[in-house]
Amino acid sequence: MTTILRLDASARKSRSLTRTLSTSFIDQWREADPTARIIERDVGTNPPSLITEDWIAAVFADPEELSPEQQALIAESDQLIGEIEAADIIAIATPMYNYGMPAHLKAWVDQVVRINRTFTFDLARGDKPLQPILSGKTLVMLTSWGEFGFGPGEPNEHANHLTSHLQTVSKYLGVDDIHHIGIEYQEFGDERFAASQAEAHAALPVMVSGLVSRAAGQSAA
Repeated sequence: MTTILRLDASARKSRSLTRTLSTSFIDQWREADPTARIIERDVGTNPPSLITEDWIAAVFADPEELSPEQQALIAESDQLIGEIEAADIIAIATPMYNYGMPAHLKAWVDQVVRINRTFTFDLARGDKPLQPILSGKTLVMLTSWGEFGFGPGEPNEHANHLTSHLQTVSKYLGVDDIHHIGIEYQEFGDERFAASQAEAHAALPVMVSGLVSRAAGQSAA
């Protein structure tokens, strides 16, 4: 059975392009694989707590020596990391806000990229002391951009601090396979926007079919 963590980051409940993509992604997966387990996490309307100095002290402390107050402080992080640990596929649906990820999504990243839970740190490794703990997961990025041309080699590539950021931190979520479908031109509202929406929704069933087939093959192996 495949477990999917669906994470929505848009502040909008209505008129959200990324929520439409994530809903379609889940609906199509369920149609192809009714046994799939879906974990829903809506950080757009229920944002995680921001980390604090006390939180940092708690996650760097010896787990055996945590006070009840420290345990309570990191309980939210433990829950969010547990959802990642359970997931085979992490589907993050997020718009670009001011050329980066929404603050609510960044708060989630800060809660889950955590020493001794999702990565270890050892200076004996030299100049690359961080090492992921988790592995074998797939990241699906479902994005929307008000402008356009943020892909590799495109005119706004330098301003893409959304997918590039997610790709960088994804290794600490155990990700070793990444897929991306995005909608561009939202702020223009012209035929290019309509075409981009159509292309994104046409790409979804192809991606879902491939991922479902691969998951079935892995289960049978």
